[in-house]
Amino acid sequence: MMKRHSLLLLLLAAVLPALPGCKDTKASLPSVSGKAGEIIVVMEKPDWEDALGNDVRDLLACDCPWLAQQEPLYSLINITPSNFVNLFKVHRNIILFQVGPQEDSTGIIYKHDVWAAPQCVIQLSAPTPAEASALLKEKGPMIVNSIEQAERDRVIRNTLRYEEHALYHQVAEIFGGSPHFPSGYRLRKATDDFVWIADDKQYVYQDVFVYRYPAEADPFTLERIIAHRNEILKDNVPGMIDGSYMTTSEFFPPSMEYLKYRNRDLVQTRGMWDVQNDYMGGPFVSHSFYSPDGQEIFVAEAFVYAPKYDKRQYLRQVESILYSWEWQN
Repeated sequence: MMKRHSLLLLLLAAVLPALPGCKDTKASLPSVSGKAGEIIVVMEKPDWEDALGNDVRDLLACDCPWLAQQEPLYSLINITPSNFVNLFKVHRNIILFQVGPQEDSTGIIYKHDVWAAPQCVIQLSAPTPAEASALLKEKGPMIVNSIEQAERDRVIRNTLRYEEHALYHQVAEIFGGSPHFPSGYRLRKATDDFVWIADDKQYVYQDVFVYRYPAEADPFTLERIIAHRNEILKDNVPGMIDGSYMTTSEFFPPSMEYLKYRNRDLVQTRGMWDVQNDYMGGPFVSHSFYSPDGQEIFVAEAFVYAPKYDKRQYLRQVESILYSWEWQN
C-alpha cells in the first residue's frame, strides 16, 4: 500500500509556460537530443517487462486520442539505470524511476534543464514497483501535462527564434493580437473577420485560421462552437472541386475542454475536419476565447493534412503555435 506521506515536489519551471523573450539562464548546457515526441524511461529491465512497465506504456504510449489513425501518444525508449550514461542524459524528455527498498518515501520530482536545455526530467521514487505504479496512476495526468508543456515550449522557443515577424503584425492589425509564426508560413487569405496562414508543402499542410464572430449568451457550448466553425469555413475555405468546402467531420465526434493558459481563459476543441463533396480530411484543434471587450468570440485554429504520413508530430507543432497568442498591447 502506498505510503500516505507521499512527497510531491513541484518545480514550477517544469509546468509553467515559458514567456516569450525570457533569457536562458543555463546557456552553458548543451542542447537536448532526441526526436520530438520521444521519452527515455530509465527503469530496471524486470520492472519494464512487468506490471510497472505496462502501466508506463498505458499512460504514455496509448493511442493518441485526437487522431483517426493509431499512433502512440509518445515514443518510449527504455534504458536501464546502469546504461543511463551521458549520451542519454541530454535527451529532451526523461522519466527516471528509482524503485527499491533503499527509497524510504514515495514521490515525484519535476525538474527542468538538468543535463541539457530545454529539458524535462521527471523523477519518480518508491520502495516497491506496486507503490510506483499506484503513484504513476494517481499523478498520470500531471506527468502527461508536464511533458506536453515541455514539447510545446520547445516549438514556441524555436518559433520566436525564427519568426516571420510580418505575419504577427498583419494578423494583429485585424484582431488586436495574433499567434507567432515560424519561418515558412505565409498569409494565404485575409478579410475583416478571417485570416488563413499556411505552411503548405507537397504532402503536408500545417495551417492556422484566426476568425471571429459576435458573442452570444452561453457561447462556449460544443454545438455553438462547431456551428460557427462550419458556417465560417464554408464561406472561406473552398475545396479542390466546385461546391466543396471544409467542414467538421460527423464520423468522429469533436470534444471540448476548458483551459487557462498564461492568464487567458479559453475553450479547446478537438475534432476531425473533412471536405464536403470530396475526400480530404485530418485533425484540427481550436482555441475559442473572448475578445478584450467581451463583444466577440475569437478563434485560433490549427489543422493538419498529411495523407502519406503519421500526423502526431505535425499536429503538435502547429497546435503549439496557438499557445503563442499574444495581444498587441
